[in-house]
Amino acid sequence: MYTSSLFALAASLGSVSAVYKGFNYGSTFTNNAPKVQSDFQYEFGNASALVGTSGFTSARLYTMIQAGTTNTPIEAIPAAIDTQTTLLLGLWASAGQSDFNNELAALSSAISQYGSSFASLVAGISVGSEDLYRISPTGIENMSGAGADPDVVANFISQVRSAIANTALSSVPVGHVDTWTAWVNSSNDAVINACDFIGMDAYPYYQTTMANSIDNGNATFWDAYDATQGAVSGKPVWITETGWPVSGPMENQAQASITNAQRYWDEAGCAAFGKINTWWFTLQDAAPDTPSPSFGIVGSTLSTQPIYNLTCPAGTNGASDQSSSGSSSASATGTATAVSGSGGSSAPVATNTQPGPESSPASSASASAPGVGSGSGSSAPAGSAPAPSDPAPTSSSGSSSGSGSGPGSGSGASAAPTTTIVGSSAGGAAPAPSSSSATSALPACPTDLNGPYEYPHLIVPIDSTQPDTALGTSYNGTVSSTVSSLFNFDIPSSDAGKTCSLTFLLPEASQLRTSNYEISGSGGIQLSILTTPAATSTTYSNSPAAQQVVGSVDNLQPGGAYHISSDSCPAGTTVGFEMKATGSLSLNYFQDNDLPGIGLYVTVC
Repeated sequence: MYTSSLFALAASLGSVSAVYKGFNYGSTFTNNAPKVQSDFQYEFGNASALVGTSGFTSARLYTMIQAGTTNTPIEAIPAAIDTQTTLLLGLWASAGQSDFNNELAALSSAISQYGSSFASLVAGISVGSEDLYRISPTGIENMSGAGADPDVVANFISQVRSAIANTALSSVPVGHVDTWTAWVNSSNDAVINACDFIGMDAYPYYQTTMANSIDNGNATFWDAYDATQGAVSGKPVWITETGWPVSGPMENQAQASITNAQRYWDEAGCAAFGKINTWWFTLQDAAPDTPSPSFGIVGSTLSTQPIYNLTCPAGTNGASDQSSSGSSSASATGTATAVSGSGGSSAPVATNTQPGPESSPASSASASAPGVGSGSGSSAPAGSAPAPSDPAPTSSSGSSSGSGSGPGSGSGASAAPTTTIVGSSAGGAAPAPSSSSATSALPACPTDLNGPYEYPHLIVPIDSTQPDTALGTSYNGTVSSTVSSLFNFDIPSSDAGKTCSLTFLLPEASQLRTSNYEISGSGGIQLSILTTPAATSTTYSNSPAAQQVVGSVDNLQPGGAYHISSDSCPAGTTVGFEMKATGSLSLNYFQDNDLPGIGLYVTVC
């Protein structure tokens, strides 16, 4: 159906007066450090001057709130004014009314503070990002975090319209961004009806239920675009996220590589640039650490030099079409038949799971992955599963202190110290350290995430029934009779002289906003320190040996905050642990540091 999209594009060009093209920008770096105005200005400047392109002068945001604040407007706004970068604004909509009120407050403050110099740059306002996907069967299966149902999103859109009425933004189009599989689901029609525009996210790389090699990537993307157009009653469809990773694991037949990323840019991207409002995923997602998969077209050092050739092939005109600072509702108007959805009809033909970046407004690309880096203060932003793609923005005034990246970024190069976090073997909620501790009787650090903590930079499951299969990086911790999970923690040098406590959190499901878990059977978990950290290539057969059992929880129950062990922090090293199930326990959870937090952490005191 690729050609039908091209014909629709050609038919639409006569009415197109302005078309945006740009990138997605998160509010933090991969170590959760907030981006400030100068960071955004540097990013926007490099995007507009990328070698081989012109006109990439638009930015899609996930939140209106400056990272580390409650409702202060994001500093991307003054950066955009200084660089004349147009903005697709975003308000995070998956954290409930209270947090959405903070988004509205930041939006209203921005209008008052920056006035027409801000309003003239706004391409549109997206209320939410992939909220409908995350409550779909596919999103729930992938434990992708909290979402919002159609009535909630539609209500939030109405609230935004009220907030901008009689302001400089009153004429700006308001819509919603979600996966193409959400748009073709008829149960979401209330959101379609509420939107001025439809923001579509589509990643052929993740469509693992179908042939998804790079050979099919271009056609698969335009099939998704056609299906979305056919389902949204003539509303303009904007491309809000797509891309191909330059590195990362195989997803069915899809290989992450620089060569394939360039081919996808040349085919799918260049056919859209200058014709449909498009925000590519992404300019950079590797600062300071590289996630897996990584979609950035520049590496860890931001520059105008991409890692592959961005000059569009002759005839596509993608590189030469200039984007405009004027408002645009341009979009092709195809006539393709929609793929039927659930909610009274069949499920979408292809499963489309999304990168973690868009599931968290604080992520560097729409979201850093869950369990990444180290945090301090109250709530650190979490990501979504699986990959780039990504919980509510943090309202903590504490800053992030770690230098982590998403799961899959651990190198496995640093050897674990011979003496490290060992001690208690007792289970239960925050028990005192056992007197049988092999190395230390240091008091336990708090078993919560309200203070400093480290979270895993790599989670790798291994399965005794697939002993030679590398299952790769995961966003989930999984243990059963055959599966255990390996965790790498990078303990920064700044933790020298402090106490580190290995802590496992399993709140009641009702306490979680952006995560979920499945638990069955009875029993507990056992933690062992490994002789070396894990790597993405680790299998059951080549797994590092367990050096010592450091603790266990005999009867794991929801609602527990469990202290495993304590010792002096092994500052400046990478430490690997294995978590096994005992008894008949089977547990699968999405590692997430959105308070109260769930999963394995090292708390620091």
